[in-house]
Amino acid sequence: MTTPHRRLPYWLLVLIAGVLVVGGMLRAGIIRMPGYPVLAEPQVHVQVAPPASPLSLGEFKNGFSSVIDPALPAVVNISSTKVIRSQNVPNPFFSDPFFRQFFGDQFGQQQPQTQREQSLGSGVIVNSNGYILTNNHVVAGASEVEVYTPDRKKYKAKIIGTDSRTDIAVLKIDATGLPTLALGDSSKLKVGDIVFAIGDPFGIGETATMGIVSATGRALGGSIEHYENFIQTDAAINPGNSGGAMIDLHGNLVGINTAIISGGGGNEGIGFAIPVNMARNVMNQIVEHGKVIRGYMGVSIQDVDPGMAKAFGLSQGGGALISDVSPDSPAAKAGLQRGDIILKLNGNDVTGRNALSVSIAEMAPGSVAHLQIYRNGKTQDVNVTLSEFPEKGTPGQPSTGGGSAAIGLHVQNLTSDLAQQLGLPPGTTGVVVTQVDPSSTAADAGIQRGDVIQEVNRKPVRNMEQYSQALAAAANQPVLLLVNRGGATIYVVIEPQG
Repeated sequence: MTTPHRRLPYWLLVLIAGVLVVGGMLRAGIIRMPGYPVLAEPQVHVQVAPPASPLSLGEFKNGFSSVIDPALPAVVNISSTKVIRSQNVPNPFFSDPFFRQFFGDQFGQQQPQTQREQSLGSGVIVNSNGYILTNNHVVAGASEVEVYTPDRKKYKAKIIGTDSRTDIAVLKIDATGLPTLALGDSSKLKVGDIVFAIGDPFGIGETATMGIVSATGRALGGSIEHYENFIQTDAAINPGNSGGAMIDLHGNLVGINTAIISGGGGNEGIGFAIPVNMARNVMNQIVEHGKVIRGYMGVSIQDVDPGMAKAFGLSQGGGALISDVSPDSPAAKAGLQRGDIILKLNGNDVTGRNALSVSIAEMAPGSVAHLQIYRNGKTQDVNVTLSEFPEKGTPGQPSTGGGSAAIGLHVQNLTSDLAQQLGLPPGTTGVVVTQVDPSSTAADAGIQRGDVIQEVNRKPVRNMEQYSQALAAAANQPVLLLVNRGGATIYVVIEPQG
């Protein structure tokens, strides 16, 4: 005897089907639930190199062609074109009222001229369907970008997105089956590792050079980008190499060549590359979100050198000194204060201002930064829940430091009129520097006319009398000053004169 087949109600069948469809879309990353991580893979599928064993140089009996040859097809030449409009200066002859009386106001006016400016750079194919990594400065402001592959094919490229803060740009060309480079792990690089730079210097054609990793975690004082964590190398990098590949002995991409320090404009053995770990993170966010989403703490910070460490009672330099805290920022809400020194982030030592700013930027908004800080001679733990970095300029962003004050200065009381002229927030107090002795230690430290001294040795000074008393109390010891320059505050140590 057969059992009758029971039929499910129609509404229940529809409900089950809907759950299955929505579940599949969630797993595929097509839709997302607020507050939950996206489990889908990044939209740009890249080949990530597995952990590799160290190589013996004895394996390269005839040179390094076995490393470089497979990488060459994935490095491209990039040509970008900008259209620049310039207004010609009118001839004063045509401004004479006598001529305008007869010929009218339009006589002699010249129309804006347009010029096409071209620049060359390099790029790296990281996805077989045409995604290319390069530098932002290679394509910034370009109205047209063309990509030339080593097999002499030309493509029109679309700029998917750029990030000026790390100098990374993502391009896309309409092609499939392209050769790519596998992405290595730039965090594993050590000083002395052999690396190769591949690009198109001066537009002469694809070129490979060899060197070693000279340093890691380099910063150039904000002279190039806001978030700097460069790999330094002596492999020759020249104009046109920007955006090209830095590869290791395994042929894996470990950096994007980006800058040089040079007295004459050419290679002098000091080149820099953006670590591929940073570049990959920026690329994925650009493709996924259309922009880079960064963590934000809301502090101005500066490096702690030995002199600064001594002034704050530390036995040695290192860490990052908070010189200002933005109101209503995550740092302010967590109780961080001006004068705190951040020693550790998430259990890792903070080696300086730049390392901390890069690490915080790479954390997701909403995540918690576990800090160990030094305050008034004691260490303590502080947890800061990060928010999203506000792209439009916000006071309290990481400061590059620089600026100092004390002996060898002429000062006067800061009035409300002076504060307004100096662009300072209402209510700012202190003494303003009116003159700096060029032979003084204050001048050596970088103090400038217009700087406002707000503290001497951690004590507020609101007028010249308090300033003079604080300096007198310091006797012949180094002086720690809090200096306000254009609304941003920094700490400065001034050594005794002479």
